[in-house]
Amino acid sequence: MNSRIGRREFVGLSLAAAAAFGAEKPNHSFPTEARKRLAVSTYPFRKLIASPHMSHGKNGETLVSLQDFATAIPDKFQVHGIEPWSPHFQSIHADYVHSLRQSFDKSGLHVVNIPVDGGHPKLCGSAEEREAGLAYYRKWVDAAVILGSPGIRVHIPHAPAGKEIDCAASVFKLLAAYGASKNIAINIENDEPETERPETIVKVINDVNSPFLHTLPDFCNSMAIHDDQAYNEEAMRMLFPLAYNISHVKDSEGGEGGKFFHVNMDNIFAIAKRAGYRGYFSMEWEGAGNDPYAGTRALLEASLRNLA
Repeated sequence: MNSRIGRREFVGLSLAAAAAFGAEKPNHSFPTEARKRLAVSTYPFRKLIASPHMSHGKNGETLVSLQDFATAIPDKFQVHGIEPWSPHFQSIHADYVHSLRQSFDKSGLHVVNIPVDGGHPKLCGSAEEREAGLAYYRKWVDAAVILGSPGIRVHIPHAPAGKEIDCAASVFKLLAAYGASKNIAINIENDEPETERPETIVKVINDVNSPFLHTLPDFCNSMAIHDDQAYNEEAMRMLFPLAYNISHVKDSEGGEGGKFFHVNMDNIFAIAKRAGYRGYFSMEWEGAGNDPYAGTRALLEASLRNLA
């Protein structure tokens, strides 16, 4: 089966989902100044930041805490947005999350989104597994409230063949309703090539029909579906009209066998602008080399140039 989708269908799907959003929407204020729209994702620094499962690096070096890493962001990158990856949280307990908020506030940082991984929620399993998965995600919605994050990123669940859209829509309808009760957006990223293709994401959003379910356009991830810049840019045209608070900025990303996919960042920023996207851009460097600091700075410079 040809997995490509035509441009007309791309546009039709995204416009239908956009039109379906009702009057009640998430209520957050976003900055308009270019630098204030930028953030640093902690994901590219996962070899440097401690997690509950990893406190030391390959060579036995002690890894830094999320708080200590965050404290250095304003000086090292001259931005004040942070996108903390959920595995970097030592706990989801409210006391710990409140301590994170205090640390971020002291450093002048604001959280732009929380990408939620781990937990292995089986949302398409038994009723008990489904409820456990929803409970896991609801805890992250609560954490987003404490941290002042406009949203969280979740994953489309794995499901039996032919049931992917129905299962995802049924569970995200419940999760989006919980997000609505807390003023937190639920974001789906074009991340996993098999389950989170852009057309799949938009179909799920169409079915759920909630203004609290949105896309998270990643500049480069759809290149793993087709190593084709035209396809990737069509994916961006599809996803940006449905994005709310967050997009992941990349210029490249590693694939299997040491291969790297590259994208034209200028074109993608232009797509975001034409779509009227007003949320944050988070630097999620995944390029060649071993220095996420240099890579992140390069992405920030390119982003500032495009947003000027």
